Amino acid sequence: MLPLLAAITFLFTGLAHAAVTWTAAPFNPASVPLAVRTPYLSAWLPQGSGTALNANWPTFWTGQIVGWAGYVRVDGTAYSFLGTPGTNTPTQKAVQKSFEFTSTQSTFVLTAGPVDITVNFLSPVEPNNLVQQSLPFSYLSVTAAPNDGKSHSVQVYTDISAEWISGDLTLTATWNTTTTGDIITHQVQLQNQQAFTENRDRIQQGSAFYSIQNAQGTTFQSGEDQVVRSLFVSQGSLNNTQDTNFRAVQDRWPVFGLSRDLGSISSTSSPVVFSIGHVRDPAVQYIVANGALQERSTFFWTKFSSVQDLISSFLPAYSSALSRAKAFDAQDSSGAFNASDVLLFMKEISSDGNVNTVDVIFPSWPLFLYTNPTLGKQLLLPLFEYQATGQYPNKWSVHDMGANYPKALGHNDGKDEPMPVEESGNMLIMTLSYTQRTNDKSLVTTYFDLLDQWTQFLITDSLIPANQISTDDFAGSLANQTNLAIKGIIGIKAMSEIAALVGDNARASNYSSIASSYVSQWQNFATSSDKKHLTLSYGDDSSWGLSYNLYADKLLGTNIFPSSVFEMQTAWYSTVANSFGVPLDTRHTYTKSDWEIWTSALVTSATVRNLLISSVRKYAEDGKSSQPLGDWYETTDGSVEGFRARPVVGGHLALLALSRSALATTTNGEQNTSSSAGPVSTVDNTTSQGSGTSHTTAIASITISSFLLSTVLTTFMYY
Repeated sequence: MLPLLAAITFLFTGLAHAAVTWTAAPFNPASVPLAVRTPYLSAWLPQGSGTALNANWPTFWTGQIVGWAGYVRVDGTAYSFLGTPGTNTPTQKAVQKSFEFTSTQSTFVLTAGPVDITVNFLSPVEPNNLVQQSLPFSYLSVTAAPNDGKSHSVQVYTDISAEWISGDLTLTATWNTTTTGDIITHQVQLQNQQAFTENRDRIQQGSAFYSIQNAQGTTFQSGEDQVVRSLFVSQGSLNNTQDTNFRAVQDRWPVFGLSRDLGSISSTSSPVVFSIGHVRDPAVQYIVANGALQERSTFFWTKFSSVQDLISSFLPAYSSALSRAKAFDAQDSSGAFNASDVLLFMKEISSDGNVNTVDVIFPSWPLFLYTNPTLGKQLLLPLFEYQATGQYPNKWSVHDMGANYPKALGHNDGKDEPMPVEESGNMLIMTLSYTQRTNDKSLVTTYFDLLDQWTQFLITDSLIPANQISTDDFAGSLANQTNLAIKGIIGIKAMSEIAALVGDNARASNYSSIASSYVSQWQNFATSSDKKHLTLSYGDDSSWGLSYNLYADKLLGTNIFPSSVFEMQTAWYSTVANSFGVPLDTRHTYTKSDWEIWTSALVTSATVRNLLISSVRKYAEDGKSSQPLGDWYETTDGSVEGFRARPVVGGHLALLALSRSALATTTNGEQNTSSSAGPVSTVDNTTSQGSGTSHTTAIASITISSFLLSTVLTTFMYY
């Protein structure tokens, strides 16, 4: 699965930028995920063209610092390895030797004098275990090993600051330290909390938890940053005391330190493991029938009675979690789980604060299909359930479940962002693809009337779309959008297939005929007069764009658009590509990485496919940004346009989602007979003529997208 791709990327060593003094595999990204499990547990190392783990503070995805510091003390000399902390006692900096990432891990090796330390950040991804997937916790582990063949005295220290709990540093924090069984935990939270309320995208509710097992040589302390860190630097341990002077986050910067004395080591030590988490309850507010509001809790509460109970299970399980992460590529992700009344809620990070935005779920859909389609179903259910109550007044699909995450309050006034063709087509396509992949007909039978209602709208407004915005709303509205019409037509055809699934053959035949008729008319409207490309909008021969919506025709196996359209677009893209890919359309030179990869999955040439994928890879490693990977960037120079850490990068798995489908075909039109259980066999290893790059390595080259896997598959499961 996804770590398989990251493993393949290890082939791309030695690609670091000239300023970087360490080895990197596969490369140094703009920002490295350290703990990425929820919209509120999201810590990154802003790296730019190359910044060591101890040369910058970790930051929230917005760029705001979340204090996280680390020291290792070797034979009495302290070396910083995490963050840029200061102390009242002189220290040295460990020297970074290497860095590598996989889909779930970021691992650094640093030299601290005669000892090398390995620092591993693990954000578990468990798509087939709903409880584990819902845990809002990550791991940090530190392992020490002599590099000179001698024995050395080693102590390890880390801390977090109160910056983890709010976007407003003037607010007062409270905290406490407890020992439960063999677990020491620091807990910190705002004194005055506001449920379901954000400040600078930070939730003003809940607590941060920082824990370690209370093995021999373990000590703790809370207090002012300089005081606590200096104490460890000078004596190699903490005093097991608590600061009870609660104060503002920025007032003498309260930190929460944990240390472990490893004694004298002559070989690789056992890892010192810390867990970091952020828990809030209730987690989401959700509208149900008659305007009533439910407060829903994170799914892990079905198993754990307290946060301490959760931590006591999670922290000692590091070894098994690490093993599962390494074996993730060998797991069969087709399994479903039986959980009643479970809903998933996704935040539209950075581009907006909406809840379950349909046109954000849609580009990320390939990831859900590839890892576990049932997750996708649970993500669609809040949208279906809400609209089935009749509270949404429009005849097309709603745009999102609420303007401000985590408030899923719907849009009873019908004034959500209007994307009528976009969202209606998206819902029909995703519903059919889920049903095809799982043979679970519950969505199509329960919500058949809603699906049919949206189809009726598409029949009136998809062949010649009215002036409206699409998912690429930043590009502006436009009438007669060629690509939007594609989505609407495929949506109608999808409803034909849905009707057939429930035995409504008359409706199936009718909708199929309409869709086929629309395709014939659409070709005349949408093809340039020289027959070389599709236009961006009907009649504008000088315009063109990425026709990424054709991907759905391949994903669903509907094959309603003729192969000549795919071939024409493939030939055209090779003539209009810039240094970092093909522009989204002729209105601008920017593009979106998700749509580049969607397009790579529909072209008929391996050369063009690899051109598109390698362009995204080139952008991901160009070092022109220090923010978490953004999907919107310039094709001329690889600079970012905006957006960061968005779930839409799930679309980077578009090729692999096709490989999982029994309906998928290879680029030469032959039926794909690969087994869905083994991702190695499902990747087409064909080498493009003269390109020197195989499909496998091309896909692997953009594994940077998996950094955001935890942003997509995050703690948005609620019961």
